[in-house]
Amino acid sequence: MMSTPAPHRRRTARRLRATLAVATAGVLAVGLAALPARAAPTRAEPAAGPPLGTVARTAGRAHFEPGPCPRTADPIPELEKARCGTLTVPEHRSRHDGRTIALGVAIIPAATSRRAPDPIVWLAGGPGDDAVSEIPLALNGGLNRDRDVIFMSQRGTYSADPALTCANIDQFNADSLGLVYGAPSTGRLHVDATRACRDGLAGRGADISAYNSTESAADYADLREALCIEQWNVFGISYGSDLALLYMRLHPQGIRSVGIDGILPPSLAGGAVTWKAAQEGFDGLFDACAKQRACNDRYPDLKATFERLVVELEARPVTTTVTVPGHPGPVEVVLDGGVLVTWLTAASHLAAGVPRSIDELAHGNPQRVAEQWAGGKLSPAAFGRLSHGLAYGVFCSEWTPFESEADVIEGGRRAFPSFPDSVLANAPGLAWLHDDCRAWDVPAAPRSVRDVTHSDIPTLVLSGGFDAQTAASNGPYAARSLSRSTEVTVPYVAHVVFADSACAQEITRSFFDTPTAPKTECLACLRPPDFEIAP
Repeated sequence: MMSTPAPHRRRTARRLRATLAVATAGVLAVGLAALPARAAPTRAEPAAGPPLGTVARTAGRAHFEPGPCPRTADPIPELEKARCGTLTVPEHRSRHDGRTIALGVAIIPAATSRRAPDPIVWLAGGPGDDAVSEIPLALNGGLNRDRDVIFMSQRGTYSADPALTCANIDQFNADSLGLVYGAPSTGRLHVDATRACRDGLAGRGADISAYNSTESAADYADLREALCIEQWNVFGISYGSDLALLYMRLHPQGIRSVGIDGILPPSLAGGAVTWKAAQEGFDGLFDACAKQRACNDRYPDLKATFERLVVELEARPVTTTVTVPGHPGPVEVVLDGGVLVTWLTAASHLAAGVPRSIDELAHGNPQRVAEQWAGGKLSPAAFGRLSHGLAYGVFCSEWTPFESEADVIEGGRRAFPSFPDSVLANAPGLAWLHDDCRAWDVPAAPRSVRDVTHSDIPTLVLSGGFDAQTAASNGPYAARSLSRSTEVTVPYVAHVVFADSACAQEITRSFFDTPTAPKTECLACLRPPDFEIAP
């Protein structure tokens, strides 16, 4: 987890794109299964009463209290107009005498005075990303056009109390740039840092077994009741799709519709499906280059070149020195096969430059790849923001107990038969995960956490054709058991299409207007990127 933070955290496309852009400054099918059995609620003005989020209320063991807006790592001007507060919930619901935790809540008003009565609640990715910090991402896509949008920090995240962040892991991620990614010695240091994080959080009084998807789903059910919302809509990105699918299965009451983007079904989550995602996303990008004459002429057989480089670098890692904007002094970077694979899962957000980067590496120039790899780890966004406590809580109770290390290797071998086992053992962004989870030492979740979600709640299922982090094929898989779903793959877009695609944003907004008949016509106008052609 620590040696490559971006992919396994399932970060939003916007954040990945931003960190890669910093690193490269100066360098570089739609399936419709909706059944109109249930008409969408008629648009109407909300009943007169106090604005949403301005009244204190207790619901069961949860309590909402209006108050100051949550803290954020970066300034968010939109919070100046927000209605904010705190939801206090039990840390561990099975322990009636246990402590409570506080979750920050921010409600962004609809952009129009004629707002719909049913708000949207935003489920962030990660696991471990902070929902309140993702307000700009949601609003840039117009999600609050005519609905209030609610952001609540998932337990343990940056704007919650306690925030289960670990500075030592973030520093290890930066320091590991000069280590061989897949070396056993790196793995031992990796696990040492994980154990230190765990011990530190437990020493601060956190019950680390309480930070998981089941508890988070109950937090959102409590929030809806505490805010007196009769019906709301759910929008989950990346890991937030995993949480949304679990939430709609465990607490379906009051959910009008659900949008999920960058799909990670709980029944599949783990290393094997991560390898499948990498293969599908890489192939989508390579195929787009092959179909573009200028790209194919300049970078022929790009897939074969990339896979050859993975094998060669794993056998003989390359060390280079780069400069990173905003970071003092030169940075030593080691590139091996595992680094190259994980680099590409993130670099798919900058698809236009990928063929040139691979080609330069193949001709002995690793600078572009090394600068991007280092830039992501040294970006300010990589320090102090992710809840490692929630991330490991999910990974180690809901993923690794239901998937062996051999399963991960076999999943990798199906996707990339030529890769050596030393690469396949560490799925992209999930390096040393089973070893880490043995150190994290939390009980496995009930096997039911892996159940497939069956529901007739109208659901929008969004995937990206270049998504190398959550497989595009996960969309149809999830949609099969959602009887009133609209399944859409947006071509030429990487992980979390809502962040990067105006078409995806249009589809999403129209879905929340009419959940059984979203407008998808814009898909016909999409074109592949113009790949960068080196002189």
